[in-house]
This record gives sequence, structure tokens and C-alpha cells, in this order.
Amino acid sequence: MVGRRHKEKNIMIEIKKKEGEHVGSFVFRFNKKVKQSGVMREMRKRKFQSRAKNKNKRRKAALYKVQKQAEYKKARKHGSVPIARK
Repeated sequence: MVGRRHKEKNIMIEIKKKEGEHVGSFVFRFNKKVKQSGVMREMRKRKFQSRAKNKNKRRKAALYKVQKQAEYKKARKHGSVPIARK
């Protein structure tokens, strides 16, 4: 039995072994149910989820990006950065 929380809901996957069923086919049915329910997709999505940056960090990052873009444009204008050709 596998349980997981989905925001406010608690979704449970329940599978019972059939009489005379091989362990391999039982595991196969279990894996199929887990894939269909989206438990693994949700788990992988949450694994790499990062916390939101605070307002000050976002502002500093945006200012840094603008500054670097201006420096790059200036360097390109003066010819110290080669122009990429496709």
C-alpha cells in the first residue's frame, strides 16, 4: 500500500495479491498503478523544487544581469568580443 499527499487530498493506492498470483506479476500490477496515479511524477517534481528567492535577492540578480548585458554590449561595440555567426 502506498500513500501520498496531494495538496489537501491524501491519495492511497491499494493493491491486494490475488490467490495463486506470482510475486512478479503482483509487482508489475503495483508498478503500473503507481505510474498511472502520477505518484512518481509528483515525487520527481518535488525533489528538485527550490524555495522562492526573496525580493532583495531577485532585485540584485536583475540589476547584475542588466549590468553584465551593458558591459557585453560595450565590449562588442569596441570589438573585444567576436560576433557569433551561424
